[in-house]
Amino acid sequence: VKAGFGYDQISLSTQEFPDFFAELVEKGLKVNACSLSQLEAYGIMFPGSKVGLRFNPGLGSGGTGKTNVGGPSSSFGIWHELLPQAKEIVERHELVVDRIHTHIGSGSDPAVWMKTSGMSLDLCREFPTVETLNLGGGYKVGRMSYEQSTDLQVVGSPVKGLFETFAEETGRELKLEIEPGTFLLANSCAVVSTVQDKVVTSDDAEGHTFLKLDAGMTEVLRPSLYAAQHPLVTVKADGVLPATHEEYVVVGHCCESGDLMTPTPDDAEGIAERKMGAVEIGDLLVVEGAGAYCAGMSSKNYNSFPEAPEVMKGSDGTMHLVRQKQTLEQILVNELELPDDAC
Repeated sequence: VKAGFGYDQISLSTQEFPDFFAELVEKGLKVNACSLSQLEAYGIMFPGSKVGLRFNPGLGSGGTGKTNVGGPSSSFGIWHELLPQAKEIVERHELVVDRIHTHIGSGSDPAVWMKTSGMSLDLCREFPTVETLNLGGGYKVGRMSYEQSTDLQVVGSPVKGLFETFAEETGRELKLEIEPGTFLLANSCAVVSTVQDKVVTSDDAEGHTFLKLDAGMTEVLRPSLYAAQHPLVTVKADGVLPATHEEYVVVGHCCESGDLMTPTPDDAEGIAERKMGAVEIGDLLVVEGAGAYCAGMSSKNYNSFPEAPEVMKGSDGTMHLVRQKQTLEQILVNELELPDDAC
């Protein structure tokens, strides 16, 4: 809302209703109930009103198990076999279901996504008042050179056909919503860090040369959380690319063995070496592909490290500071002193 959008332009799907969600609804916010208990709570507060339903269609697909948000191992959405119970709650509170929402994962398999689209349309058939089907996002973004991004034309054409068939059979032309945030922004940002230390553990096969950054999971948590791979580019302090290459393990600045920028693909606990330009202490390392699920998902303030500043490049090439570096005082602002007799 502070960015300029109206409440009626926002659709909320959440694992937890905020205490003040009723105020948001009264201002026009659209809600998708993600569980039977959420649907019941909404119906009690707003009987006779419009509501969306997020379903778990029974299938999921993600780049890793931790980014798979569909199927029996996921808590997101109303399990599709609970459709009768959802209908009973809707009828009891005289709710009008105007939106169906599904989302199966980030980095999902296009074939699974297309199959889920058909299953989601079947759910729309169960509610004649539905006007919108939200198929979520999760389109694969190729951050690494060997990764393929989802071709929206390829996955979109069959889904278009499914919508047209639905319209012919039901007489209802549904509005399609998608959530392509990561697809649009993932490769739009980078984290520029400094190599603040360089250490060697052993000369044998188990040893590594480590580059320690002045950044890490406090800015980019994805590698630690689910072994996500990010392009890493080294640059000499004077801005020149290194002439030679070496194998490095790249780690962050937290006192945490999981603060790792080069995990083994698909194994967040595995350590992998990455070949890159040879650098020394004081040189730079750029973490690319940091435009989504990085700043917003970071473990900022862990080990008391401040939130990093952000700079945006304007259309004319001018650099603009859009977020200042957090101060120690800002980190501690909510800390309260205890009286002496409480200790």
